[in-house]
Amino acid sequence: MSWDAFTSSARRLAQKEPKHGSRTSVIGAMVVLAAGMGVLAAVAVVPGTAFVAATASDVSRDAVELPLDLAEQPNPQTTRLLATDGSLLAYFYQENRQDVPLEDISDNVKDALISIEDNRFYEHGALDLEGTMRALVNNAAAGQTQGGSTLTQQLVKLTLVQQATTEEQMRAATETSVARKIRELKLAINVEEKLTKDEILERYLNIAYFGDGAYGISAAANHYFSKSPDELNIRESASLAGLVQNPDEFNPRVFPERALQRRNTVVNVMAGQGKIDQETADALLAEKLQLEITSFPNGCVESVAAFSCDYIRRYLLEEEALGDDVEERRARLERGGLTIQSTIDVRMQESINGAVRKRVGAKDGAIGSLALVEPGTGNVRGVAQSRPMGTDKGAGETFLNFSVPGRYGESGGFQAGSTFKIFTTVAALKEGIPVNKSYNSPQTMTVPAGTFFTCEGLGTSSWDVKNSTGAGNFNMYTGLRQSVNTYFAQLERDAGLCNTVRAAEAMGIQVPDNDKVGPFTLGVTSVSTLDMAAAYATAASGGEYCEPRPVAEILDTNGEVVKEYPTECERVMNKEQAAQVNDILRGLQQPGGFGFSNGTGLDVDSAGKTGTTNSSQAVWYVGYTPELAAASMIAGANRQGEPQGLVGVTLRGQGISFSQAGGSSLSGPMWKDAMGTIQNYLDGRRFAAPPQQAPARPQAQPNTAGGNDDPGGGGDDDDD
Repeated sequence: MSWDAFTSSARRLAQKEPKHGSRTSVIGAMVVLAAGMGVLAAVAVVPGTAFVAATASDVSRDAVELPLDLAEQPNPQTTRLLATDGSLLAYFYQENRQDVPLEDISDNVKDALISIEDNRFYEHGALDLEGTMRALVNNAAAGQTQGGSTLTQQLVKLTLVQQATTEEQMRAATETSVARKIRELKLAINVEEKLTKDEILERYLNIAYFGDGAYGISAAANHYFSKSPDELNIRESASLAGLVQNPDEFNPRVFPERALQRRNTVVNVMAGQGKIDQETADALLAEKLQLEITSFPNGCVESVAAFSCDYIRRYLLEEEALGDDVEERRARLERGGLTIQSTIDVRMQESINGAVRKRVGAKDGAIGSLALVEPGTGNVRGVAQSRPMGTDKGAGETFLNFSVPGRYGESGGFQAGSTFKIFTTVAALKEGIPVNKSYNSPQTMTVPAGTFFTCEGLGTSSWDVKNSTGAGNFNMYTGLRQSVNTYFAQLERDAGLCNTVRAAEAMGIQVPDNDKVGPFTLGVTSVSTLDMAAAYATAASGGEYCEPRPVAEILDTNGEVVKEYPTECERVMNKEQAAQVNDILRGLQQPGGFGFSNGTGLDVDSAGKTGTTNSSQAVWYVGYTPELAAASMIAGANRQGEPQGLVGVTLRGQGISFSQAGGSSLSGPMWKDAMGTIQNYLDGRRFAAPPQQAPARPQAQPNTAGGNDDPGGGGDDDDD
């Protein structure tokens, strides 16, 4: 007999006119109920470990064959991503839940829940025969649904639903049938044998769904009343206890009138059972719900560090300590209740957020990007971009992360222009070329085929080079500070293309084989701002390249370490060579330097380099102090994120002309917007003195190219 047929028969008997007195219909109903209850009672009185005798019914035989134990699986827990100061950056979860011990839950909650769901909880075993019979009789007589399941039976059902991984398992856990009831009861008996009543109540309060995405009493208390579960008063406790019967129907945020009626029902029941006095109940019945909603957004979209958060999420999906494959790692991230301690500094993050928004609009035909890396550790202090995270393309939203390498953000990156000249400089210094090395650097020159050779010994084709910053005789100081292309074509020749590429790779740049050509020194390789910030942090640190490190450690729900992330640094140049590079690049940030002339100067020691690519598709300003490297880029990009020229693009309502599309004039101010504030968070350390002082300034010819990258012009900074 199905459960519906069983209760229907009892209802028909209960509703018949009595022939032999007023008790006849009830007695008839009881006969039917007793027939069904016979199986339930048999299950109830025989311990689960000894439940081996079968009756003649199929249902009873099915019950015997069911497993005796629930699988011991932890509840899905919410993972938290934290900033360096311990503040929350984001939650990751499948179910928003944070388990809490019973002693951290208000007694008001326990009283309210037991009153409305299972008043005899501490008096009965797995099955409350008295309560079940009463509910069945009332349901049969009135055609209503009155709960008869104990909290233990409800815990079993909630656990089976949570652990269901297939549609068949879900149907078995939720179907309306005597078989399901017996299965739940059998499992409930075993639970009662293994756990104390307090342990059962604790598990129930942590697994129950309270609606509106809140799983467990802790999430519910924080969501609906913005407080921890130990702080809940009677009014709040009654409101929450009333939700578990039907959390969607009584959702107080969506249906406040229904929730209020349900809360009042709980209050009245508590008063009727003597849990509270009538005076208290009357006062509570006169009060409103008084919700104080706190949202728990899932994922990165609403985070103050949206794209830093998404970078970390993707980074963790490659972490083997979280699982053997991406699906296992995602499940651990969203169900494991982890605490992820990131290296993101919220103050710095907010500074770069404001800088990119100020200079580039979400719907502009360009991308503004900033990335921050700490020298000597690789700690990623934040990444930001002008296009916000989201699905509304009309509002400029995207999930492409333009600030990080493609494996973490799905962007192809942008060419970096003359910022790559640092790699040629490093290669030259490591080869022993002195800083006073001078070359006659004409406005244009042709480098013949066979001048450059790759590490594999392959020669390159001829290369026509032109300057956008004047001509004349330059040394390493003036050639780099003025970003003279024809000087660096010759310096790369003497340092060696192979050595220059190796210097870039040692500083974290991934160089495709097709980019290992003469113009490499002019930045033909596509990179992210994070790549460049980490590369320039190498010089700032005194010569050690450190892998970008967005996460410091991962802790499990018990606070035990799952994975620690030590710094991964390797020396790629000695301290003297690094000090020399820093001293040369300080010129950009000093009076007379391209950056300083565009307002990028700081109150602390700083250095930097500009870059502009062909057709002014991307303009860069990579600057740093001894404590922080910051890469700033504005790149032309259509709605799909594909590169386009900046000339003619409108940024925040202002059209960009050819002369304005330069690294120091366009990206430099965005860099200063961020670093002008961030410098206040730094200690003000100074660069080490260089081994070689700046040589006497050679005579240079005035610029006649009609465009200038570094002083704010927009000439072709690299040729590919």
